[in-house]
Amino acid sequence: MSKNQLLLTAIVLIFASCASSRVTNLDKRKDVSLQTSMGNITVRLSDLTPLHRDNFIKLVKSKYYDGILFHRVINKFMIQAGDPDSRNAPPGKPLGDGGPNYTIPAEFRPELFHKKGVIAAAREGDDVNPQKASSGSQFYLTQGRIFTHAQLDSLEMKRLNGRKIPANHREVYTLIGGVPHLDQNYTVFGEVVNGLNVIDGIATVPTSKNADKDRPLKDVKIIRARMIKRK
Repeated sequence: MSKNQLLLTAIVLIFASCASSRVTNLDKRKDVSLQTSMGNITVRLSDLTPLHRDNFIKLVKSKYYDGILFHRVINKFMIQAGDPDSRNAPPGKPLGDGGPNYTIPAEFRPELFHKKGVIAAAREGDDVNPQKASSGSQFYLTQGRIFTHAQLDSLEMKRLNGRKIPANHREVYTLIGGVPHLDQNYTVFGEVVNGLNVIDGIATVPTSKNADKDRPLKDVKIIRARMIKRK
């Protein structure tokens, strides 16, 4: 093959790759299927957070999440994934610092809160990230726990500095649960529409107490992530 033919082939492959990860209007009407080693999870992304929605679609279409691990798992809290360094990571390796070289501006929406089963963006702490910008790839799925109204009252005073939890959110937190102290601090950008039981299963696996703290002792993997027709 000549140099010109090689160059043309490379250009075609680059354009094909860009086209395959481009976000279309049809993509925005689809859901995301996460096929994991412990079952399937279907996520519906929110149109209220277009920057996060489009970024997640782009990564799914480019197969970015295929083969990565749920590297941080805390029962009655959440399960976290999205670190590309977790792909084929040896046992015991600490994870959680990998991702693309960009962040996404926060998109806090009062309608989107941390009830059980939402997808939200991980991020660096306030000390280095006062704007609360989201990681370019890392995300978590909430499990949380069910609260009483008295517990929510205490949470408002002790952890939310007096910020009141809206009445309709309170109702959800007392019925299905969630992680209310994360509201308006981490961007929620969708919710699980099928597979809450898979989140519960992953959340209860044994995890490390060593340098790779909260990493499952037995890898829990996203085998593949794909856009699927919305039911």
